[in-house]
Amino acid sequence: MTRPGLPKLIATDLDGTLVRSDDTVSAYTHGVLDRVRAAGIPVVGATGRGPRLAELSRNDIRAADFLVMAGGGWVVDQSDPAGPLVLRDERLRGEVLARLIADLEAAVGPLTVMVEASGEDDTPLWGDYHPSWPYPDRFEARSRAECLSCDVVKAFARTEDHHVDELLAVARRIVPTEVASLTQAGLGFVEICPPGVDKASGLSVVAERLGVDPADVLVFGDQPNDLPMFGWAGWARVAVANAHPEVRAAADEITLRNDDDGVAVYLDRLLSR
Repeated sequence: MTRPGLPKLIATDLDGTLVRSDDTVSAYTHGVLDRVRAAGIPVVGATGRGPRLAELSRNDIRAADFLVMAGGGWVVDQSDPAGPLVLRDERLRGEVLARLIADLEAAVGPLTVMVEASGEDDTPLWGDYHPSWPYPDRFEARSRAECLSCDVVKAFARTEDHHVDELLAVARRIVPTEVASLTQAGLGFVEICPPGVDKASGLSVVAERLGVDPADVLVFGDQPNDLPMFGWAGWARVAVANAHPEVRAAADEITLRNDDDGVAVYLDRLLSR
């Protein structure tokens, strides 16, 4: 249940939660987040986006003191006067990913596979092009062998024959948690991250740095990759109205849709009560 007073840390997902369907964040939302920071509450952007999209993410959540990216695998402190300080940078070994993909294809058939091989700003994903991928301008066709030849930030996989939730369930039966962390973020692809990586583990890095107890953290989200932080945070877990059914079921409260500035509306009321 929502606790009285104010939380000591606020974390929000970006795409589908804070960011609207037209890929913008309203001036109203930016203003409310500025008020949150002015009230002395650190703000965290917690996203599945990898570090190659750090500049885009900073623009979408300008008030963020920290970014938890790549689903928790890359954490950066933006409050350091000396400049952004990377606190966590996890990678999945290429040979591990190759075995994982082979095992999964043996169970479900051919996969479309993409990898995020570089953390450099605005670099493309590599792999198999699929028309459903919403960001073709940040994609480069590469062979499977090349994609699996290096350590990666994370990988993406889909099949024509399975809904993404079904494929995720199959993958979780096949892939041990000590090999990789699996989730999905509403893009139609299963996301394959290094073991032990999720948004809760990324936020733990931030909370430990600030000396904040998870019981004092408020989080917002919309997709299954937000569920670990919903299980971790204790002040309140808030889903936007457009959230995946599993996220709505795990939430303490439901706010308005992302397109209706649901996060900002909730925070505005919280600051004003």
